[in-house]
Amino acid sequence: MSANLSATFYLISGILFILALRGLSSPETSRRGNYFGISGMIIAILVTFLSVGNFGQGLVFVLIFLLIGGLVGAFIAFRIPMTAMPELVAGFHSLVGLAAVFVAISAFLKPDAFNLGSVGSIKLASLIEMSLGAAIGAITFSGSIIAFLKLRGIMSGAPITFTGQHILNLILGISIIILIFYLCRSQSSNLFWALIAISFLVGILIIIPIGGADMPVVISMLNSYSGWAAAGIGFTLENTALIITGALVGSSGAILSYIMCKGMNRSFFNVILGGWGATEQSGADKNREQKPVKNGNADDAAFLMKNASSVIIVPGYGMAVAQAQHALREMVDALKKNGVKVSYAIHPVAGRMPGHMNVLLAEANVPYDEVFELEEINNDFANCDVAYVIGANDVTNPVAKSDPQSPIYGMPVLDVEKSKSVLFVKRSLSPGYAGIDNDLFYRDNTLMLFADAKKMTEEIVKSL
Repeated sequence: MSANLSATFYLISGILFILALRGLSSPETSRRGNYFGISGMIIAILVTFLSVGNFGQGLVFVLIFLLIGGLVGAFIAFRIPMTAMPELVAGFHSLVGLAAVFVAISAFLKPDAFNLGSVGSIKLASLIEMSLGAAIGAITFSGSIIAFLKLRGIMSGAPITFTGQHILNLILGISIIILIFYLCRSQSSNLFWALIAISFLVGILIIIPIGGADMPVVISMLNSYSGWAAAGIGFTLENTALIITGALVGSSGAILSYIMCKGMNRSFFNVILGGWGATEQSGADKNREQKPVKNGNADDAAFLMKNASSVIIVPGYGMAVAQAQHALREMVDALKKNGVKVSYAIHPVAGRMPGHMNVLLAEANVPYDEVFELEEINNDFANCDVAYVIGANDVTNPVAKSDPQSPIYGMPVLDVEKSKSVLFVKRSLSPGYAGIDNDLFYRDNTLMLFADAKKMTEEIVKSL
């Protein structure tokens, strides 16, 4: 295939990727966005095959590994529950980073195969590109693995910090820059391997101090890293599609990280360096069980909601863990039959991944026009009869507005406490990801429903 024709088809695939991102910005158009993305990737792969020309015996191995990878990906996609989607995304990000590292290693060891020069005499621009791609890819890989372990519960979600941590990270970051500089001058293989090793270490060190409450930002941040790693390798391979795709993923991930940080009223560097989000109980919090709370049951909740004129549902990660979205939809349908107006309030960082709650509600066929973001619905709580909080915690905590000493102070939260009645579904009075007590539990207008989210919602449906 000629270079001009390849460039044209790569441009088409790039446009399809842009349309995919546009489609994925809304639950209503997300399915169409996926189709655009699939189409763009198919075109990019076919053009790459046709552009390479003669694979020789290697073609068989390429096809075998494509088939294996495709089957594994399809199997995982079919089997993975929506609750495990955040760790799946983190796992896939790690593979993108590792792929960038492997390509960079191949290009460094066999530069003549990529038309980059010869061993010890690689083009300067190509060497800089592959060094950056390898470094960012290694950081993405090891950082994503730590994020996966934290999200999966294999590793504690609490921040892991130690004295001098930030200084060490700074030294290692400067070391990466120095290694790239001297690598470009000497093209020493020892420096190249040292660069990759230090980058792997940096990936681990920048993610371990980040707690569970900041995981949505971490997911989008690693998404951005994987994009920039792919773009860097795209320059090395002189592959237009890889450059376009990497730049799109990198920039969109960076913008999403900014949106998430804004949703928590925090700066990006505060998230990376702050170590907020501990899940461990503090000594002061251990006495919270002594505070008086109002306990309720399904019959109480059904009575309050059935006699309400408006109900606002506030979903959180507890709903995802219990897979309660379908039972919730049944409850809402029952309320609507009784003439109750129902809407859903979504906080930007609810769950463990941007858009996590929206996807779960869409899975239960909740109408899109009933789902509202924080800015759109927050003023409605003051006129709401009942707020039904199902598995959300930190995003409803009033201390974010009243206690300057709180680690979540200044974070925009849903004004649930302004509702006439609050029904709070939770297994216990344990803290959320931020590791602090929720003052909403003890308000006079709050009724705690201690149970599994799905079981409690199903019982309410029976009572209705």
